Amino acid sequence: MFSQDDLHFDRQHIWHPYTSMRDPLPCYPVVAAQGCQLELADGRKLVDGMSSWWAAIHGYNHPRLNQALQQQMAQMSHVMFGGITHPAAVALSRQLIRMTPEALECVFLADSGSIAVEVAMKMALQYWLGRGQTRQTFLTLKRGYHGDTFAAMSVCDPHNSMHALWRGYLPEHLFAAAPRCGFDDAWQPADFADFAQLAERHHRDIAAVILEPIVQGAGGMRFYHPHYLQQVRALCDRYGLLLIADEIATGFGRTGKLFACEHAGIAPDILCLGKALTGGTLTLSATLTTREVADTISRSAAGCFMHGPTFMGNPLACAVAVESLAIVNEGHWPAQVAAIEQQLRAALLPLRDHPAVADARVLGAIGVIETRQPVNMAQLQQFFVTRGVWIRPFGKLIYLMPPYVISAAELMQLTHAVRDALDVEAHFLP
Repeated sequence: MFSQDDLHFDRQHIWHPYTSMRDPLPCYPVVAAQGCQLELADGRKLVDGMSSWWAAIHGYNHPRLNQALQQQMAQMSHVMFGGITHPAAVALSRQLIRMTPEALECVFLADSGSIAVEVAMKMALQYWLGRGQTRQTFLTLKRGYHGDTFAAMSVCDPHNSMHALWRGYLPEHLFAAAPRCGFDDAWQPADFADFAQLAERHHRDIAAVILEPIVQGAGGMRFYHPHYLQQVRALCDRYGLLLIADEIATGFGRTGKLFACEHAGIAPDILCLGKALTGGTLTLSATLTTREVADTISRSAAGCFMHGPTFMGNPLACAVAVESLAIVNEGHWPAQVAAIEQQLRAALLPLRDHPAVADARVLGAIGVIETRQPVNMAQLQQFFVTRGVWIRPFGKLIYLMPPYVISAAELMQLTHAVRDALDVEAHFLP
């Protein structure tokens, strides 16, 4: 089913994410997945703590998602979206409009989270063209992450992100100091000063503010105070700026709210969704905006929004997303996420006292251990596999984002593995 020759071929020829082709990190062959477990080619099973990069919120091989996929496949796998619509796209868009803030009523369906961000940024640029202005600057936060395509990279942290080497090739935008007040900290008004100053100085040139609400994900797994987000919304209203909320990682319950913006009681002008949208079954994203933004774009010289991916509104992905959101709407996830949060807090927060740990933090179904030294990825990954878990650390972060359906015993296996990994000096770089 999967031979050593296959592994050798993989190592020699297949480029994996953020991996060197000269000295690639080891890859572990997964041949099946069920519930919260991945099965390796040698029969070992690993409890998945990553939800396949935060997407598989309902676990793997879910019968309802599989059935939705099979039913749609029997009708059609794909049809172009230009000049054509289909029931799955309509049903999905209806659900998204019902679930998101009332003002968001126009839906653009694309094929990945990065493209959702590209679409949102292009919407903002074309919105101002529709108002007879050229605005090409975005205001965002340091320590942020928005994707791997070029416009998305341009609003990732310019110095401390995985995209720092592209400086000079990317447009230069405005970066406010990252929020320092944690989610549960007492609010400090000074935390917002840098953002406010940049907005005041440059608001006539800014096309939009773009940020990850409440949780800065791949830029450091940082949780910031809801009042910061409220201040951003108020400032955008004051200066007439568009607010883009990148909820690709946080959407559909991960932080304990359906959308992270709800922690602050605010709504964006443009909302980016992805990852968990299909329950991790197929790639799909959605960018939602207001009627006012959509109409203004349509008044620009082009007369339409200038974007159209080949696989936009793919029927298979839309059909699975409809069923995934139906599961979300049945309302089991709040109790599931609350139970995960309680168990993560009990298991991880005491590790703040460990000499290898700089900080431990938990929000919803997200648990983070920030270490004092960078992790030795190969050594630590191998340790986790021997412990029967799949955890993918990076930098100084060992974090968990398990499927919502994980059992208490499976989650305990993950947290015990994290705890024990901290005691091994070889798991960290000097």
